[in-house]
Amino acid sequence: MAEYKGDPVVVIGLGRFGTSLALELTRRGTEVLAIDNRPKITQSLAGRITQIATADATDMEALRQLGVPDFYQAVVAVGSDIEASILTTSLLVELEINDIWAKAISTQHGRILSRIGAHHVVFPEHDMGERVAHLVSGRMLDYMQVDENFALAKTSPPKEYVGIPLGQSNLRRKYGVTIVAVKPPGEEFTYATAETELTYGDIVLVSGRTEQVERFAELP
Repeated sequence: MAEYKGDPVVVIGLGRFGTSLALELTRRGTEVLAIDNRPKITQSLAGRITQIATADATDMEALRQLGVPDFYQAVVAVGSDIEASILTTSLLVELEINDIWAKAISTQHGRILSRIGAHHVVFPEHDMGERVAHLVSGRMLDYMQVDENFALAKTSPPKEYVGIPLGQSNLRRKYGVTIVAVKPPGEEFTYATAETELTYGDIVLVSGRTEQVERFAELP
């Protein structure tokens, strides 16, 4: 398994989106508890995700028995059952989970999820599981897989590159990535140049091979 990264995450609902998310988080070394009420689904994924359980996530007692209250982050990836999605999210809010992500299948559904306390609402047609996994588990503010092995990420600059002109940083040689653009606090993005010096509070767009972008975004 990859090196552990990020806080453990509960993923509830193992449809296409939830499965993609749980597998990607596991691949990135994040501890995952995946929950679904369909035994065939959970059995098919056994051994591929850190922990997996067959349970009804709309049952508060079941969530407590699985230790869900001990998790910092949870993702409600329940499919087309809007009632189950809303109830599960409300139970996580009641359990005071600090960071709740919820899948919505319509704008109205998303609005309800936000109102009952979901911190982030995602729409699978726009937010694939792999992308959300990067955002949930790391320091990235946004992420896009441009090609099979090439990615673009929005993140904060590592402290070792603050105050050094990019042309003197050896960034590409050391990490294999390129800082494409920089957004200082309160300003717009501008293209990065060899003379650009990063400061604390900047947001950067970095591009490169997927593994290298992931590595760069995890730097302190």
